[in-house]
Amino acid sequence: MKFITDNRERWITGLALLVVTLTVGYIDNKFLMWLFLGTFYLVGFNEAVKLFEVTRKSPYIYAVVIWILAYFTPNPDDLFFLIALFFASKLAYTKEHEKKKLILPFLYPTIGFLFMFMLYDGYGVKWLIWLLIIVAFTDVGAFFVGKSIGKTKFSPTSPNKTLEGVVGGVVVATITGTMFAYYMDMDTLPTSFMVSLVTAISSIFGDLFESYLKREAGVKDSGTILPGHGGVLDRVDGYLFGAVIMLIILRAI
Repeated sequence: MKFITDNRERWITGLALLVVTLTVGYIDNKFLMWLFLGTFYLVGFNEAVKLFEVTRKSPYIYAVVIWILAYFTPNPDDLFFLIALFFASKLAYTKEHEKKKLILPFLYPTIGFLFMFMLYDGYGVKWLIWLLIIVAFTDVGAFFVGKSIGKTKFSPTSPNKTLEGVVGGVVVATITGTMFAYYMDMDTLPTSFMVSLVTAISSIFGDLFESYLKREAGVKDSGTILPGHGGVLDRVDGYLFGAVIMLIILRAI
């Protein structure tokens, strides 16, 4: 009980996010999902702009345009390559080297959010819930296993993470994700296992990458919009990596 009362604000925010997410998933409407993910994307994009210390305002215009086009484009991931070519051409033409930073927020978190929307649009809400379950149980498993038996440091980027916790989180998420996908008749048992395993591992490094960005920027959290959690990127870091890996594997098989 002390653990819950000491983290009351975090639990309330997490529960509210879960309710809203499940409600949007239950309604299962493309426009609503686009709006829901887009809201998180734009807030997360703003946090990334600050983490990368981008001072120009133009990235926000491009971010909004990309997300609007994502709703109508059959392959939204193509939009990233278009924006990359645009910035490369602009950099070559103007030779303003400080513009190199402008591409960074379009690498992270733009790609991850585009892949999440593509996962929903191309496969359905069950696959998005599958991603949610894998990443959530990776976090939960890593926390409890790490707290109980964790001793070996996993990475200097995130001193609180232990190797035992990471392995425990991946195992818990893989088992849970495999059972969910197989029970929902989404794929074969070997495929469900492989997707769950690799997605869980990638979510660990998504969390680690965001920790790296915060350490480089000298901040504790990416933002303050989510009480008890910090910013949007603090909450969705694992999903941004996990969505890319999951969609690539599903396309491959």
